Amino acid sequence: MHVVVVAPTFQERENVERFLEAVRAAVPRAHVLVVDDNSPDGTGLLADQAAQRLGQIQVLHRAGKTGLGSAYREGFAQALGGAVGGVPDVVVSMDADFSHDPVVIPQLVAHVEAGAGLAIGSRYVPGGGTVNWPLHRRLLSRWGNRYTAWILRLPIRDCTSGFRAYSAHALRDIDPASTRAEGYAMLTEYARRLCRRGHAVTEVPISFVDRQHGTSKMSGRIVIESMMRVTLWGLQDLFGRVVGFGSADRRR
Repeated sequence: MHVVVVAPTFQERENVERFLEAVRAAVPRAHVLVVDDNSPDGTGLLADQAAQRLGQIQVLHRAGKTGLGSAYREGFAQALGGAVGGVPDVVVSMDADFSHDPVVIPQLVAHVEAGAGLAIGSRYVPGGGTVNWPLHRRLLSRWGNRYTAWILRLPIRDCTSGFRAYSAHALRDIDPASTRAEGYAMLTEYARRLCRRGHAVTEVPISFVDRQHGTSKMSGRIVIESMMRVTLWGLQDLFGRVVGFGSADRRR
């Protein structure tokens, strides 16, 4: 199967070359698309150099930092359009800061090969967990994911994990270009649409390791946006059930 790994980057100078080497070692036949938001620290240039050395790597240089959702929309469009080594069967999304271990990529891809529309690298299934996270962040993440799954009625324990493998067919079916969320709300939006469209979702346990180099992109604004959007989607779904109509996403 043709696998494309999409990895947004911003200020990842200390990680990007080692990350690309690790991905190449884990999935030698995969193609990689780095989506760099004009990192001032030269991340994009280092990715270009690694691409020449390792092969099967492309770098999409964007004009500026416009958000994780926007980066994935553009990266997925490139991948699904066949611009990254040909039309893919599986599209993997992940961070480039080693919080997601490239060694797990083949496990996620195997679940898609077995029929899943989405395989999530999950912190909150048996065998999963987090490393080097402070207590307040662990509590916030667990509470946020439980609230999200409850209000959206999703059979998923880790709705906000960005380490994922999508069936290319399922990803096209939910039309990423039509999504609007930025930050980590985008991850929930994709999962919600996939479940509404009837695609199978599986979760694979991972250990999420907090970054050792660089600066976290998490902020209070991202958390607030995520909770507001999730609550709005939940109310829309509830209204749809009460009046007897499906949500807009069911009709996509």
